[in-house]
Amino acid sequence: MDYMERLRDLKGVGEKTEKLYQKLDIYTVGDLLLHYPRSYQTFPPLANYGELHPNSTVAILARLKSPARIRKGHRMDVTLATAFFGDHSLELIWFRMPYVRSQLAVGEAFVFYGKLEEGNRLKMSQAQIYTPDKYRTLMQQPQPVYGLTRGLTNNNVRKMVQTVFDSGIHMGEYLPPELLESNQLVPYEWAMKQIHFPMDFDHLLRARQRLVYDEFFFFLLEMGRNRLEEVPAENHHLITKTVQMRAVQKQLPFALTGGQEEALEDILEDLRAPQVSQRLIQGDVGSGKTIVAFLSMLACLENGYQAVIMAPTEVLARQHEREFTKLCQKYALPYSVVCLTGSSTVKQRREIQSKILDEGALFIIGTHALIQDPVEFRKLALVVTDEQHRFGVRQRKMLASKGQSPNVLVMSATPIPRTLAMILYGDMNLSVIRDLPASRKKTKNAVVRAEKKRTAWQFVAKEVLAGRQAYVICPLVEASDVSEDENVIDYAQTLKDFYGDQITVGLLHGRMKSKEKDRVMEAFSSGKIQVLVSTTVVEVGVNVPNASVMVIENANRFGLAQLHQLRGRVGRGADQAYCIFIDSSDSEEIPRRLEVLVHSDDGFTIASEDLKLRGPGDFFGIRQSGELDFRIADIYQDANVLQMASEDCREILAADPKLMFEEHAGIRNFLERRSQEVYTNL
Repeated sequence: MDYMERLRDLKGVGEKTEKLYQKLDIYTVGDLLLHYPRSYQTFPPLANYGELHPNSTVAILARLKSPARIRKGHRMDVTLATAFFGDHSLELIWFRMPYVRSQLAVGEAFVFYGKLEEGNRLKMSQAQIYTPDKYRTLMQQPQPVYGLTRGLTNNNVRKMVQTVFDSGIHMGEYLPPELLESNQLVPYEWAMKQIHFPMDFDHLLRARQRLVYDEFFFFLLEMGRNRLEEVPAENHHLITKTVQMRAVQKQLPFALTGGQEEALEDILEDLRAPQVSQRLIQGDVGSGKTIVAFLSMLACLENGYQAVIMAPTEVLARQHEREFTKLCQKYALPYSVVCLTGSSTVKQRREIQSKILDEGALFIIGTHALIQDPVEFRKLALVVTDEQHRFGVRQRKMLASKGQSPNVLVMSATPIPRTLAMILYGDMNLSVIRDLPASRKKTKNAVVRAEKKRTAWQFVAKEVLAGRQAYVICPLVEASDVSEDENVIDYAQTLKDFYGDQITVGLLHGRMKSKEKDRVMEAFSSGKIQVLVSTTVVEVGVNVPNASVMVIENANRFGLAQLHQLRGRVGRGADQAYCIFIDSSDSEEIPRRLEVLVHSDDGFTIASEDLKLRGPGDFFGIRQSGELDFRIADIYQDANVLQMASEDCREILAADPKLMFEEHAGIRNFLERRSQEVYTNL
């Protein structure tokens, strides 16, 4: 068996199952192995009676004094039993599981694992049953929890991965032995097996470090090789006139902050330089990066050139189009604004493409399709993009092939420490906007325990009925058989039932098709949807000034940097904004990490505190930063590994830029194999 083998060829995978896996972008054996667990289930120590309270997930060692019984019903059979531990009893109930009765021998000790229900008596539904020895083993071995889609269970995926390993698949090793030894990295095959089925927590950490290193190493290696191949291009778009741009800047209803002023001057200096430049503008959520981009683009147009801004979604592109058009009208600017997206009709595409080719000074807005054929630019001086669409060497080559070598400006709301940003964006100049506009109100924050969430829902209703809108964020798309975290599908229905006809609830998640996501966001942006229940796909989204409240479920499961990014979606209008973090942890105290968010609104400070407060176990939860699309690595948590991989790449490329040495044959072969799209998005 090899990585390229179709999943359909595995035993037990039929057409229906294959289609379910394809919803998760799993087509081959290699895709399956790279579908790393999203988190790990850990089993708690056996509970004492004094530690038990409703809604907690516990493990209780108990015995039955009489056989379990089955109650027949019209719709389902129900299995009932009473187990005893010490002087206390535990009522057990299983729905549609009659076979459980044969597993429960009277007088024999079992561990019952599950969530205690509300009520005067101890009661547990659908409890998992283990022998004491089996449970002790599970306590030592973290159990993988995979991202799923409806129709697939966690057990399905576990068995499929185990089938691949049982087949004797050989993964090989591609890193040189001296690199493994100097960095104390485990072999690749060992790491892959342990990341899916760890022996214990220590094995899991070591496996994860190897796979994190690999992701960083190959990302930085390819970036470094591309830089070596690039020849600095002459800047044919020298920006010398800024009178018009300065006039608009003075007429703005607000003064630029010090950070915005510095960033703008940095960009103008780049645009006057003899060679084209690439610059990263790092600015916290709400720091005003878009107006800086607009003024930079205006300077290009004032000198007779074109400027492009690319958005990750069609909704955001249309938002830019409206804002730029309004600014042009307000300040009587003699320039046109065009917007090209996937939904543009054939006639519209032809008209826009003709205008781009024929007209000199022009604001061009659209999605990533803008740099693809058959769009031909006339005098393109600047491309503005965002971190989700990082403008890489391949895209620059595509424009160069059309006779264009524009300057590039990348905007990022991710508060990456400067040392890490210089590694990840080593081919770019860096500007940082630390301060927020004086007009922006601080968001009021609160942490609420899970059992009090209805209070949060009532507060949302109050805001919405006053004419405002709200986001509700959940970590999962669908219910999971191994996770109690909230999912958007069930949550949206729960809120619809709770609010009835008085409030319109919408649903958004990453597995929806692009057009459907755009339709939902457009409906929310226009006010047709009042409460939007979403996964973190709104982290980089449209500007909805009317949205004043965000509720984040299972907030204790997210990293602080991502929570800060999410709450930046509210507070963009004149109304006071609120963010409510729902704490679903078992701790009776509010986690210290969430308290950081309540007391700080500085993204860089929050990211720094997050690193200090995280323990090793926090590696295995919801990933903190998805901007660069790593599967398992995290730029915050794994900063030391990123540094290590960066130094190794630099040394290898300095000695062997074309990877021709024998000791680098494994690396070369790996890159060739990955180019066949087995290792997508690594």
